[in-house]
Order: sequence, then C-alpha cells, then structure tokens
Amino acid sequence: MQDLTKLTEITESGYRIDAEARLKDLGIVLLPVPAPVSNYRPYITSGKLVFLSGQGPRKPEGGVYTGKVGQDVSPEEAYEHARLICTGLLAAVRQAAGGSLNNVKQAVKLLGMVNVGPGFYDTARVINGCSDLLVEVFGENGPHARSAIGMASLPQNMSVEIEAIFELY
Repeated sequence: MQDLTKLTEITESGYRIDAEARLKDLGIVLLPVPAPVSNYRPYITSGKLVFLSGQGPRKPEGGVYTGKVGQDVSPEEAYEHARLICTGLLAAVRQAAGGSLNNVKQAVKLLGMVNVGPGFYDTARVINGCSDLLVEVFGENGPHARSAIGMASLPQNMSVEIEAIFELY
C-alpha cells in the first residue's frame, strides 16, 4: 500500500509523490552536480524533458569506482554503483527542475552501460540499482523505459555509466 503521508497533492492521474520527503526518509543527501570534464553540459532541457549526460559512480573522496563487472567488481557491488549513480542523476535533474525533485513528473528513460568482463551477461541486474532507487523516490512515476548494455570499456575504466531522461511538470 502506498504511503499517503508523502503526497504533495492529488492530480487527475492519481497521487503526486513528495519526492523530496522520500529522499530525506531514505537518508540520501545529494552531492552538488560536478562540472563537466569536457565539452558538454550535465543536462539539457527541451520543452518539459530533461536529458542528463552520462555519469559514473563517484567516490566521496573524488574519482570513480572502476573495474570490469564479473571480473574486478561483483554484480552486487556494481548494483550499488548504479544506485550511487542514480543519486548523481537525481542531483542533476533537481538542479534542472529549479531545485526540487517535486517538479519532476516522471522518469522517462535510462541508458545503462556496464563495463563487463568476459562472460558477464547480467547487465539488467546491475542497472536495477538505479531503477530501483527511482521507484523508491518517485513511486508510480519512477518506472521508466530502459536499456542495459554491456560495454568492452567505459571512460576512466568506470564500472557503470548511466544517462537519463526525465519529464518536468
């Protein structure tokens, strides 16, 4: 049953979730959006859609978690890396949405890329780390379209990279 204490209002399509309260209840503090390291932007808004650049699993002390999943990194660790990336994506969409996740209508699409070792084929399980957190934060507006693909390499040898599209109110 849905927790009705985390609602901001009732809309035509149902309940509008208080995503900021859910984030707080989960004990998640979003870090500032990092400055781009090359010639791109962290996000672009077009109409009501926000397109987020790909992010890797940032370490608190700087840098990213690296390695090939199934070889250097366990699937469970990679799941946590994807969940960590989701917090970075949430920070970027929050910034794009005027400083509040309550201005986000829904998650639309994820592209999850996993740096895979030989014989690792369970990329969907890894990207579930991000997908699961989106559902925890946005409730019924968290499920999204998604691709989860294995890659021979990723920038800086990061274990996982995810980009996303969100819709704003």
